[in-house]
Amino acid sequence: MTACVACEKRAMTIPRRALVGITAAVLGLAGCASKNEDILQFLREHEHEVSAIEYRVGVPDSVEVSAPRAREIDGVTQRIQPDGKITLRLLGDVKVVGMTAKEMAAKLQVLLSRYYVDPKVSVRVVEYASKKYYVAGVPDSPGPKAYTGRDTLMDAALRAGLNFKCWTSQTKVIRPGPTPEDVTTIRVDVDRMIKTGDWSGNILLEPNDVVYIPPTPLAWAGLRLRELLFPFTPVQNVYQGPAELMRTQDKYDNRDGD
Repeated sequence: MTACVACEKRAMTIPRRALVGITAAVLGLAGCASKNEDILQFLREHEHEVSAIEYRVGVPDSVEVSAPRAREIDGVTQRIQPDGKITLRLLGDVKVVGMTAKEMAAKLQVLLSRYYVDPKVSVRVVEYASKKYYVAGVPDSPGPKAYTGRDTLMDAALRAGLNFKCWTSQTKVIRPGPTPEDVTTIRVDVDRMIKTGDWSGNILLEPNDVVYIPPTPLAWAGLRLRELLFPFTPVQNVYQGPAELMRTQDKYDNRDGD
């Protein structure tokens, strides 16, 4: 009986300790809730690893069809036309706009079943051109970028080319909405993600997101100074231009003597 009582006491003690730990964890999370409220609108953990299967094609994406049993369309690459269709031998025009790769494959299999027994079809997107996200600020390569459905903030920043002018700790992701009141902006310390390897803030981008990487204060001052000096730059070129032209002409005239 004594052993049973001891076991019972231990069984009661463990849940109490676990309950204390769980309570502390919940209280800790509650304290961070206000800080994480904005970022939770963006983060979809691990979804970037599989989100490409949900990519829905649009004009003018390009797709490649693989159908080993149907040589008429096997290996064919088609760009989606303005009417949302692709044109395939044997099948003619097939509307695919707004479909995922799996949905397109299933539709083509049904159409091919008129001519083949149990046709096997797979489709993949080979050119993403219908959707964009945008990189602005002072990276080496700003501008619109092809959206693939699995683009993250880190992808966007590194592909755009970070340089000494980029204030990466103040990077912003701006997500448009139907009205100005629905626009959401969040700041992410990309520099910290790179240095520490903590990718908890690596946002999964959506179509039309804007990744803004501002200049550092020193770079901003340099850019403003260049703007102030800009009116004088053409005047400087007026004096330098003829001199450069004369030097070029002299070199050309003396080429035989060299």
